[in-house]
Amino acid sequence: MDQAGTPPPRFFGYGSLVNRATHGYQDIQRTRISGWARVWRQTTLHDAPFLTATPEPGSTIEGLTAAVPNADWRALDEREHGYNRIPLTCTENTAIYEVPVGKHPVPPAPHSILMSYLDVVVQGYLREFGEAGAALFFATTHGWDTPILDDRAAPRYPRHQVLNTDETRFVDEAVHALECTIIRD
Repeated sequence: MDQAGTPPPRFFGYGSLVNRATHGYQDIQRTRISGWARVWRQTTLHDAPFLTATPEPGSTIEGLTAAVPNADWRALDEREHGYNRIPLTCTENTAIYEVPVGKHPVPPAPHSILMSYLDVVVQGYLREFGEAGAALFFATTHGWDTPILDDRAAPRYPRHQVLNTDETRFVDEAVHALECTIIRD
């Protein structure tokens, strides 16, 4: 709390930020928020779709909140460039990052989701929320009709992580159950 009794600013992570190995943020807390879901967003900013939060009444997503380093949003805004920072009304002094439809141009041909990015996100959910939480990640994320590029042999995602055998099995089984199209790199 500051001198006025206001809690320090926090942000809600719902994708790669759930994986603590991808950052060094402090004062992390598991959190659930209502009225939001995730979606794979296609833009010309990236060569692959990325996760964004999207308002969705009746939906609930899990993630992590963390203190904004030094209460200064600049570094976090830089990491999340291309997103809008939106204050969450359900949690005091906490923001979520969103890329609304139409904020950026859509590529002329759809890109594929990077398996190395998906692996990072799911590894985070498995470690923070267990298999039930990781299954909820898949259930509360839209856009699984987008093909997935299996780039595990040569990861393209800059913050990729190595999954253990059980984590890899979980991701592969979940992707198979969703009947996602897999493209081999």
